[in-house]
Amino acid sequence: MNNAAAQSRIIGVVSDEFSNPYTLQLLNEVTRQLNARGDLTLLLNVTSRDQLQTTLQASAQLPLAGLVFLTSVCADERQLVAAALPGVPTIHIASHTDDPQAEVIAVEGYAAGAEIARLLLAQGHQRAGYMRSLHASPTHLQRMEGYASALATAEKPLEDVITATSYDREVAYNAMMAYLKQARASDRINALFCENDVLALGAMQAIRDFGQGAHIAVVGFDDISEAHAPTWHLTSWAQRSDLLVTEALSRLLEGKAHPDGAWRHGELQLRHSHLGKHVHGEMHKCGCAIRH
Repeated sequence: MNNAAAQSRIIGVVSDEFSNPYTLQLLNEVTRQLNARGDLTLLLNVTSRDQLQTTLQASAQLPLAGLVFLTSVCADERQLVAAALPGVPTIHIASHTDDPQAEVIAVEGYAAGAEIARLLLAQGHQRAGYMRSLHASPTHLQRMEGYASALATAEKPLEDVITATSYDREVAYNAMMAYLKQARASDRINALFCENDVLALGAMQAIRDFGQGAHIAVVGFDDISEAHAPTWHLTSWAQRSDLLVTEALSRLLEGKAHPDGAWRHGELQLRHSHLGKHVHGEMHKCGCAIRH
């Protein structure tokens, strides 16, 4: 074995959301940065607590230097890791977790939600709604809290919260369609902030298919590659996955934290959907980016 191989560390990456484009984006960035460090990636694809426990126990045969969680499958993950892999540190990147003691590297969701509310208010939208996942974590709910707070400052209530049972486009489509069929036109929201882009794309498709003069501005979160497509022109809050991963690996492998780093701040990517008219194939003149 050569010296380079002998010095390589093995980092476990835990996830269960490979249908989520942003998770794949994060996975790509994690492996890229670990490769650049000369380290190896062990991918742990788990979907339940029992499976996580079994997989961690099997991983005990390997000299793992740390675990990166891109998604969370149970509230006691750290306890399971401590039992199966004593001394192995963990960190979450932009992922939901119900464990208040978990170290999570994520953008400031509250500030992002507040800025999105101000963007929609500036367009003259009077009735704002929010689409969330049924299993949204406290980290993700900060987006809704910041959004609602900025609306309240402008003396506008958060009119409706639409709940999707999972981060799935079809589920979001059905939830939005059910709302449109149930709400009277006079009471219907005309602006919607969605917890992530997967929900936003499902909601936008439902609005288009519903027709009947329903014009609802939509803003997403994550800025996945499909958000850029001419089909959608989705305005979205972009998390800097490169900076998030850099900060997470710095903490996990070097014990170095940069709490006030640029990784905390995202970028609002303005396209067309926040205007409320989702026209196929049309690019609005404000297809630009606001950077922080």
